[in-house]
Amino acid sequence: MPPQLAALFYLAIVFWLFRRDFRERPSVTGALWLPFFWIIIGGTRFFSGWLAVFGINLGGASVEEGSPVDAVVFFALIAGGLYVLRRRQVDWSEFMRRNRWVTIYLAYCLIAVVWSDFPFVSVKRWIKLFGQPVMVLVLLTEPDPVEAFTHLLKRFAYVVVPISILFIKYFPQWGSCYDIWNGQRMNTGITTDKNALGCDCFVLSLFFVWHFLRVRRLEKGRERTTELFLCLVFLGSLGWLLYTAHSSTPIGALGLALVMLWFLGLKFVDRRQLGGYLVAVIAVCAVAEFAFDLHKTLIHLLGRNEDLTGRTEIWQVLLHWDINPFLGVGFESFWLGSRLDKLAELMPGLILNEAHNGYLETYIQIGLVGLFITLAMLLATYFKAHRALLDDFDFGRFRLAYLAGFIVYNWTEAAFRTHCFPFFMFFLIAIDYSVWPQFEPAAVASIEAADEEILDGVHKDDMSPNGSTV
Repeated sequence: MPPQLAALFYLAIVFWLFRRDFRERPSVTGALWLPFFWIIIGGTRFFSGWLAVFGINLGGASVEEGSPVDAVVFFALIAGGLYVLRRRQVDWSEFMRRNRWVTIYLAYCLIAVVWSDFPFVSVKRWIKLFGQPVMVLVLLTEPDPVEAFTHLLKRFAYVVVPISILFIKYFPQWGSCYDIWNGQRMNTGITTDKNALGCDCFVLSLFFVWHFLRVRRLEKGRERTTELFLCLVFLGSLGWLLYTAHSSTPIGALGLALVMLWFLGLKFVDRRQLGGYLVAVIAVCAVAEFAFDLHKTLIHLLGRNEDLTGRTEIWQVLLHWDINPFLGVGFESFWLGSRLDKLAELMPGLILNEAHNGYLETYIQIGLVGLFITLAMLLATYFKAHRALLDDFDFGRFRLAYLAGFIVYNWTEAAFRTHCFPFFMFFLIAIDYSVWPQFEPAAVASIEAADEEILDGVHKDDMSPNGSTV
């Protein structure tokens, strides 16, 4: 099929999927488009990157300066999100009370700007980090947060999956590049890196399995059959993308997340005793590691060697870097300035912008204090998800499954990053906030009417990154 005809065909598929989504008349407001554009940018490529695809180059002069057009887009989305939350009367003191460790993490990252070598860059990147919980709160204050979450990820999949297949098969100049480690061609799809594509597939595959299990319990009918078929089609497509991306970490993270999802669904499992089950699993894994070198077996099963494609060498260099071990170098400022020149001398031929380990990345950026806060935030998220498992089994089940996968994913990739899609998903499972139970139906209707005014205002201000109505 000629590339131009293939483009029309795949764009028609995207149009049909969105048209079907709109015809379902979900109980979501137009404000949900704000987190949609947010995760499209975080899960594919920046707005300046999309302009570059069409031959429009408006990037910044350096990494430190960044792209002014990206800055405008991020600012517009965050401002739009804050406006929505103000109209919905979000109680920030209640947010901080219910999400103490998330609040402490955000506050400490802001304080860590003080000792950064590049404070202006750090501030700009912290604003992007702050945008993550803002977008999560826009979703959580929807009339039905779980339905909003479902439609958000489905809409994300409607763009990522078809366009990734299109780029890989018919536009390799956009859907592939060459690996800096071995020089081989790798498929990146709609993203700019095979690991980013793999991460998108990990999250979406987990979502569609979870969604399939929910839909299967509905009353039999045409809509149920169509939705189940749609889930299977997307799971098949995501499987192909994971195979072509050849990224092992997302496959391992997805495997663990699916095991957790399956285990929590077993009838004999006592959900109140989840902590005991986890302790037992950790003990078994420790014995298997001591007796059979479990981690080496798993690495070989994923098709990787023991140095994790050069990652262990990077870790050794970074662990011996001369930094303040308690405070780090400052929020999101390690991969800037003279340190990059020194890394280029130590590891010639490699272009690095992360530690390929989320915990090591946190250590070098904000030190042992920041790493402790991050681990405490992960632990607090586990307890929240466990409580949610007892009150709302379906979403609590997803939260625990994603948390397990996210913890493993950060072992060889750095996902505690300001704007990346997996970190948005982490904030989504980590934050507890719901405004709707506090309102009567009349108040809910008034908030939905206020959202219509929000859309009109956003349209007038042209706050969307592509100039359309958010």
